[in-house]
Amino acid sequence: MTKPRTRLGRPYPLGATWDGSGVNFALHAGAADQVTLCLFDADGGHERRVPLERHRHHVWYGYVVGIGAGQLYGYRVHGRYDPASGQRCNPHKLLLDPYARAVHGAPKWGPALYSYVLGEEAEDLSCSLEDSAVAAPKGVVVDDGFDWGASAPPRTPWHRTVIYEVHVKGFTMQHPGVPEELRGTYLGLASPAAIAHFKRLGVTAIELLPVHAFVDDHRLHDLGLANYWGYNTLAFLAPEARYASDRTPGAAVREFKQMVRTLHEAGLEVILDVVYNHTCEGNHLGPTLSFKGLDHAGYYRLSAEDRRYGVDYTGTGNTLDTARATALRLVMDSLRYWAGEMHVDGFRFDLAVALGRGREAFDAHSGFFGAVAQEPVLLDAKLIAEPWDLGPEGYRVGGFPPGWAEWNGAYRDTARAFWCAREATLADLAERLTGSAGLFRQPGRAPTDSVNLVTVHDGFTLHDLVSYNVKHNEANGEDNRDGESHNRGWNCGFEGETADELVNAQRERLKRNLLATLFLSQGTPLLLAGDELGRTQRGNNNGYCQDNELSWLDWTMTPQRERLLAFVERLAALRHALPALRRADWFNGSRPDGTPEIVWRHPDGSEMQAEQWAETPCVGALLAHVLLLVNAGDEPVTFVLPEGEWAPRIDTCTRDGFPADEAALGDDVIVNGRSVQLLTQRGADLDDDDTQDEGPQ
Repeated sequence: MTKPRTRLGRPYPLGATWDGSGVNFALHAGAADQVTLCLFDADGGHERRVPLERHRHHVWYGYVVGIGAGQLYGYRVHGRYDPASGQRCNPHKLLLDPYARAVHGAPKWGPALYSYVLGEEAEDLSCSLEDSAVAAPKGVVVDDGFDWGASAPPRTPWHRTVIYEVHVKGFTMQHPGVPEELRGTYLGLASPAAIAHFKRLGVTAIELLPVHAFVDDHRLHDLGLANYWGYNTLAFLAPEARYASDRTPGAAVREFKQMVRTLHEAGLEVILDVVYNHTCEGNHLGPTLSFKGLDHAGYYRLSAEDRRYGVDYTGTGNTLDTARATALRLVMDSLRYWAGEMHVDGFRFDLAVALGRGREAFDAHSGFFGAVAQEPVLLDAKLIAEPWDLGPEGYRVGGFPPGWAEWNGAYRDTARAFWCAREATLADLAERLTGSAGLFRQPGRAPTDSVNLVTVHDGFTLHDLVSYNVKHNEANGEDNRDGESHNRGWNCGFEGETADELVNAQRERLKRNLLATLFLSQGTPLLLAGDELGRTQRGNNNGYCQDNELSWLDWTMTPQRERLLAFVERLAALRHALPALRRADWFNGSRPDGTPEIVWRHPDGSEMQAEQWAETPCVGALLAHVLLLVNAGDEPVTFVLPEGEWAPRIDTCTRDGFPADEAALGDDVIVNGRSVQLLTQRGADLDDDDTQDEGPQ
């Protein structure tokens, strides 16, 4: 083959940029003494090497004439291989561009992908001379052109937002209404059948489990398993190729954009679960695929005592160091790309405390938060933190700055403890029902900053939460030691499936109670995909490596599943129709007509007094023309109704969660034990007055 023709090029933007005549390559490699660009044939075989002779501010760059979209490439970096000083450059290892906007090929696991000689006594101190080009994933030059048509982001206000957590593949793999060739893909998720389900549920935002290009861990590969959830990022600007129906290199970029465009046209926002806290390269014994060989000490947090080792705040072996400019710039460029070029509406940040740490401690005023706050492209983006990590003082629920929402772990714990284990009080539940003010009522924050959840991908499904006493993760190959163990005791005490009608009826009521609590609380509800269908993982509460029917949604419909789905549909419809259930701001006393914004009522009709919270099993929350009743006891309670004509809308003690009769009630109502009721006042119910603003955010 002829030698590639090159020109000077430019150091920015980083990555591979095609202009129709050729491609500009720019790579930040802070530890490099020399960088070589490697171009590969379409099959990833023949390699042509182009030395990048220009560099500025640690950016190595050059322009190659006559190549374009679809070109496969990687880099070799010459520099120090000195793990003791924190650097691990090795030119025998092909490195993926951190700014690659598409990735081709999965790692072919073996000794070649490690910078040290596997099995040697000195472990990672030895330097491997085995070439990794054949085994390594490669970047793909992409064409950024795309016709977005007239589609526009929905920009759903926070107080109207209902989030649905979805796995791209698992949602459609068994869906009979999705064409077989589109199942498990971005386009399948945007198919008419999928959108019809989203619209029926009343969700407004689709939160995707990680779609940044990721790899299956070496260990899982050897076990015949896969990193199904995707929390093992390889490239922060590239969509995962395995979710594209077209396997042509780079096609995932186009199909992802098509998915976003179609969902936007249906009025649905797209939120990405992003994993900027760590990468797939693991600890000091992990593979060298990209960051380690470029600038190990620039991308990762290293131990101050021994720079050979990383600081692990994530439980995965490494932590990206956003207190350093190199890693922070990568994260910010990635966010700008997905929000600006890919039209994503928001981000859920995995283990977000790790991103907000300074040299060690979490700091709500850190450089990361400052960079995000001043970024114009992110002004309209929904920013959601998973407000914990595994480092010191890593549980920070309520500790994020204005502009951020947070997964409310306290909400999850209280709801489960109240309904399943009877270990939380009515007062505890009342705090969660009204937006968790004790955690979030701070200057600049709103009740919608509390993202309320009962179940998510990580843990038991709703069905399994009320069906299993202990986890059953045997299929994961770790002798059932993996997965969260704190769920034990937070279920109704029935182990596994059963044909007992009474037990099943109790389980179904527990599901309805938890779902009703979720949708009728102030804050932003998050529903785990499949919980509306009674999805089970047969007791596995850590399905991260189960890319099979155990994790995929089962769309087989039974009368029981239809009832649960219809119940969730009604809950969402009532939430959308009743502004009192989705306030943008905090309860502050009285409404304009002088009546209180919320009154807690005793069953005898009087206002609850402080000492009564510990005495009565039943309480009512009166919010304008809405009355929410909760009975924590086992026996029915007669509840005296406020003045006016009241009609029941939800009653979780019935078989389908709907009241047996929706006619107007008399002076009182029977609230059955362990149940929730929602009533609305005649003449004012289902009032779609949406004059609220976005509160203090």
